[in-house]
Amino acid sequence: MACHELEALRLGLMNVLGTEDRTARDHAEQELEGHLDGPIEGLANASTLSEIERHLDAALVDLEEQIAATDADDPEYDYLRGRLVAVRDAERAVHRLTDQGESVLDGLGDAHDLLHEAFPADE
Repeated sequence: MACHELEALRLGLMNVLGTEDRTARDHAEQELEGHLDGPIEGLANASTLSEIERHLDAALVDLEEQIAATDADDPEYDYLRGRLVAVRDAERAVHRLTDQGESVLDGLGDAHDLLHEAFPADE
């Protein structure tokens, strides 16, 4: 059993953050071998947080559909439900990361405005 959503998310975050960890990338790519299509592929190749959020949302929809189509007596059913919880938790973490990044941008804008108030530019 593999959690393609989380491995694809790791690859997408490595792209966004510029992480050069070859071992982690190789491991994630190996886990996804033969499964890089649809939102998983988009997630793995994402280069922005907004792309990650969009593809992760689509991957969650696919996972929810897979759970709905799986019989509750199927041995994989509980694993799929656990996977859904883990991926939803990852989705919240990505939202927090986006919110924090936007907060940093706002703070930099405020600092820039304050600097211009303290030291007006000669025009």
